[in-house]
Amino acid sequence: MTLFQEEHQSITQHSVTIGGQLITYTAIASTLTLKEETEKAEGNRESEGEKPKAKVFFVAYMRSDLPENERSHRPISFSFNGGPGSSSVWMHLGLLGPRRVDMGDAGALTPPPWDWTENAFSLLDESDLVFIDPVGTGYSRAVVGESNREFFHFKKDIESVGDFIRLFCTRYGRWTSAKYLIGESYGTTRAAALSGYLQDRHGLFLNGIIFVSTILNFQTTQFATGNDLPYALYLPSYAATAWYHKCLEKAQQQPLHDVVSVARSFALGDYSSALMRGTLLSEAEEKDIAARLAQLIGLSADFILRCHLRVDLSTFAKELLRKEGKVIGRLDSRFSSYDLGPAAKQINLEPSSLAYNGPYTAAVYDYLQRDLNYESDLPYEIMNMQINANWHFDEFEGRYVDVSETLRRIMCSNPHLKVLVCNGYYDLATPFCAAEYTFNHLYLPAELRSNVHMTYYESGHLMYVHLPSLEKQKQDLVNFLRTS
Repeated sequence: MTLFQEEHQSITQHSVTIGGQLITYTAIASTLTLKEETEKAEGNRESEGEKPKAKVFFVAYMRSDLPENERSHRPISFSFNGGPGSSSVWMHLGLLGPRRVDMGDAGALTPPPWDWTENAFSLLDESDLVFIDPVGTGYSRAVVGESNREFFHFKKDIESVGDFIRLFCTRYGRWTSAKYLIGESYGTTRAAALSGYLQDRHGLFLNGIIFVSTILNFQTTQFATGNDLPYALYLPSYAATAWYHKCLEKAQQQPLHDVVSVARSFALGDYSSALMRGTLLSEAEEKDIAARLAQLIGLSADFILRCHLRVDLSTFAKELLRKEGKVIGRLDSRFSSYDLGPAAKQINLEPSSLAYNGPYTAAVYDYLQRDLNYESDLPYEIMNMQINANWHFDEFEGRYVDVSETLRRIMCSNPHLKVLVCNGYYDLATPFCAAEYTFNHLYLPAELRSNVHMTYYESGHLMYVHLPSLEKQKQDLVNFLRTS
């Protein structure tokens, strides 16, 4: 394996058993320097060149137990998370990589300190993997003299990650590999926009995109005056959550799938119509909608009437288990914890975030140093909230962020591109019905609609922390890669 002298790099050899098969692989933990082309100014004797801008940290895994001619043609998947201030640790040590965090699950979390273990459901048997930490996350930083903040921007982020992928394919000889993007949460926003940048700027055509916990059209999830869309699109996830916590009466004995189906039909039908009509509803009609909604989401009809039939996420998360003095998680509503401010409108402690952060932080620090022999005194930025607070969406000023049109254009121009959309029933950050709505409004030509496949899991935003969902998701990913 070539060692690029300008980079801080560790190359190690490992093995993992996946599906009963022993897989040997090379792991590369490294930085890759992004440079900006510079032009010679008039009268300047210095030649044209490249100006270093940032060092992007990544971890790549490549199977080493195959003939050389097969290795360079293996599928390769580039993965990143969201935030937008998140590192790639969640997909890396949760779903795809050869090691995963050992933390238990909702109702059976293990106490600190936490560890990592072999991931028998890694995707490495089917695809080489590259985990990218965008600038300001993980160990990725702007070089001396440059600012991380320059990259805290929708367009600059797309360009930097896209340029990384182009450079990686060049340095490691992967231009003839089938190429995939796997993004989670805001990483799905990035992946959709990247599909356009990679194709338009670098001529890099993708074979597939895997969206995990999808958000392409931000109007579908932003509760705001005059935007009734989220109230309808969150309803099926509220219903699933109420069913999980045994807050329903008539529907409690029904299977989850049936509860969700009824809620979806109501959300897209009578409930959406009621929201659109506003004060045109008669008192009797409003009470009828409130009663039907109460049966689905486990809140009282009187409370729903006081909300004018509109229960936003924070309200639902605090109200569902109020009698127990608990709130439910946004990322995974199976999780609950004590409500430290029962009179406050906002959630003081987000149960699912707290459940994830400790185990993944401990695991990534230990794993990178102990297993991959990569050492750095920098803090590994798991979730850099400075990025979230300073992120710019200049291209979408005055309107909701929406990258679905880019995806539609790329799918029409590259009809071989396949899309997999992975949804968690208990995800209250990017609800599954919002993803369905977005793809139902792409208006793809009829012959391309079969290129989109939806899968569902009885878990949340990080659906893979639930082991049955992890096993099912692995098989769904394998089927997707093999058919794309």
